[in-house]
Amino acid sequence: MHIVQIAPDIGPGSGVAGSAWRLGVEFQTLGHTVEDFTAESARVRNRRFRGGFAHGVARIWYAMEFTVSGTRAARRFLADRPDAVTICHNGVMLGDLYVNHGVVAAAMRERGDLARRMLRNPVHSFTYLRDRLRYRSDRHRAVVALTETEAGVLKRVYGKVRPPIAVIGHGVDLERFRPPEPAERTAARERLHLDDEHRVALFIGHEFERKGLALTITALVDAPTVLLLVVGGYAAAVAEATAQARHLGVLDRVLFAGPQTDLASFFAASDMFVFPSYYESFGLVITEALASGLPVIATATGVAPEVVVDGETGYLVGRDPREIADRMEQIAATDIREWRDACRAAVTPRTWRATAEKYLALLAEVAPERAGAR
Repeated sequence: MHIVQIAPDIGPGSGVAGSAWRLGVEFQTLGHTVEDFTAESARVRNRRFRGGFAHGVARIWYAMEFTVSGTRAARRFLADRPDAVTICHNGVMLGDLYVNHGVVAAAMRERGDLARRMLRNPVHSFTYLRDRLRYRSDRHRAVVALTETEAGVLKRVYGKVRPPIAVIGHGVDLERFRPPEPAERTAARERLHLDDEHRVALFIGHEFERKGLALTITALVDAPTVLLLVVGGYAAAVAEATAQARHLGVLDRVLFAGPQTDLASFFAASDMFVFPSYYESFGLVITEALASGLPVIATATGVAPEVVVDGETGYLVGRDPREIADRMEQIAATDIREWRDACRAAVTPRTWRATAEKYLALLAEVAPERAGAR
């Protein structure tokens, strides 16, 4: 099979780019030909400015240009590859499959004041209108939602979704994310100057507001034995979170590590993963934490309800700092080794290979005239 994947960026890492890259690796391992079509392929440049009005204009221009110019360029690119099947992950308005990596309006609604949030950021308004056209037309042969819940979100936000919806969740790298050996855990904690007495709750995410960091920091007031390790975040968001922790008197128990690439070592250093997010289309860090043997405390969003079982692999919580605190203290009082087998087993079937095979089966179903050609 000849597969073309479309996204603004595709490469190792997190987010849409990392997911598309990992799928491509598995497709190739299974013997298929894979090509990438990105913003660079379309000669669309992402202009970067340091905040302010210019940054906002640049973001919306980039989104619009990759949608409009990128669609034209992708059409020409695919015309030279009539045997190819196409998976589009973002932006471009064509492709046999479109993978929904998130519904902006749903993310805004969960945090309240939807209209103000949408109007404040023109990129959000543009994305909503673009995807409304996408989902209510025949531009794609099928749409992939990452969870059953997200399939319902698509229908609620956009009304009738014309292409059929298939549910295929992300995979998890079970080799990279695994329970650490004792020496690995010791080394990971020593790098962060943590000793055996610390009970460490890990939080990972760049969008602190949407991911629920403020709820987690507030919970520390009622979780006196827990230290919070925060990975990710932008400078302004880190400064705001630092001010909140100082105001609540818990700053001495919050460690900001900033953006990181070696997430496995942070999982190895931790005793639990806390993620009270307002909205997730999937939440890959949840499955990565479980694969690392960590119990997860999360709100019932994204993949969490599918893999978090109260008392077995963690706890599902509401957006209540006191409830989050109680669960953190509950896990802190246990031996982390008691959780590892169940947490790992919860995501063992969710490999990237299994995910890639589901995509291949769907392509063969919706585009058999091209998916059957080698």
